[in-house]
Amino acid sequence: MVLLHVLAGLRRPRLDLVVAHANHQLRGEESEADAAFVEACCKKLGLPCHIGLLQVHDALSRSQESLEMVARRLRHRFLAATAVQQGIQTLATAHHADDQAELLLIRLLRGAGSEGLAGMTWKGPSPASPDLTLVRPLLRSSREDLIRFAKEKGIVFREDSSNSDRSILRNRIRHDLLPLLEREFNPGIRGVLGRTAELLGDEAEHLAAEATRWRGNPEPTPFASLSPALQRWVLRQELWELGHDVGFDHLERLRIGKGATLARGLDLERRPSGSLTRRETVGEFSAGRAKISLARSGTQTLGEVLLEWRRTPRPKPDAQPPSLPGWECLDARSVGASVVFRHWRPGDRFQMLGRRQPSKLQDLFVNRKVPASLRRRLLIGETDSGEIFWVEGLPPGEAFKVLSTTRSILTLRARRGSS
Repeated sequence: MVLLHVLAGLRRPRLDLVVAHANHQLRGEESEADAAFVEACCKKLGLPCHIGLLQVHDALSRSQESLEMVARRLRHRFLAATAVQQGIQTLATAHHADDQAELLLIRLLRGAGSEGLAGMTWKGPSPASPDLTLVRPLLRSSREDLIRFAKEKGIVFREDSSNSDRSILRNRIRHDLLPLLEREFNPGIRGVLGRTAELLGDEAEHLAAEATRWRGNPEPTPFASLSPALQRWVLRQELWELGHDVGFDHLERLRIGKGATLARGLDLERRPSGSLTRRETVGEFSAGRAKISLARSGTQTLGEVLLEWRRTPRPKPDAQPPSLPGWECLDARSVGASVVFRHWRPGDRFQMLGRRQPSKLQDLFVNRKVPASLRRRLLIGETDSGEIFWVEGLPPGEAFKVLSTTRSILTLRARRGSS
């Protein structure tokens, strides 16, 4: 609302302004009230207003991304499409300095590199359309400054109730971590984080340009002679062209020549020249993935894990499933006979027993204090349709629990070493 009123004051002859509001349809009547509020404000200011109804839930059911990432992708797509329809080249969003500090901490906790820790830039291409320019005029203004300005100017605004939901990592950082850092370590931590993001952004931009220059050289210096930082950027650009954005572990395996499995059926290795190519999987689970039939009871060694499973008929419809230490019980029919066991991939989502909706597996690991060194080694069970039904060390999937209608029970356990 502050950005809208400031830009509205800069209209003709210097600025043509069109407003676009994305209704994510995630908060029922509250979302509808937000849209009505924006329309009323635009009418008062004499501005055209375009409301987009985003089908976030439908897109989420077809994606392995988090709710936040799906909503962001659809929102930027809507904004870009509206701009193109209106013949507009520049998009303006109201991200502020606190958003930047929160984003840096989120990415730091998830192990991002310099380009991730760089956070948002004041000006750059739209994520949905590189031909459009995205600007963030308020990026150096704090939330506190914006609230003070709104009160001084009588600008009315609405608060998204989901901003207080502490099950969302960003909100825990906003309400718990940042106040703790301000109180106990540095009262100016938000400014420090913003400056850090800017410094890292400049360094990342330089490395990206050097990587692009090296890759475009018909006679480049040997890949092995490049600094590790530049090697990572070269590989990251290679991966982006293949449509993948990976974390540090996968990137480092490729850099040192070990190869990595990025997605189902995509095993890559690095040539000495630095380019990437598909590799053949040699041996059971050598690439961190194995397809197994659970039609009958059995055992299988997958890397460092001995996987055991039993498939048994339920003696009576109301009989309680067996309760054995270390074993998990699932509805065998829901799981299916043919499944895939693999390791964790960024973006994996899992609806754990008792949860109403899927959560990002990364967040579940953090909440349950699973050590970072173990997360990528844990086994994950996936159905033929790609839905995760079991994660080593976690309760089974809600959609695969034993019900009164269950006729066949699958019990499963994973043993490591001498356990």
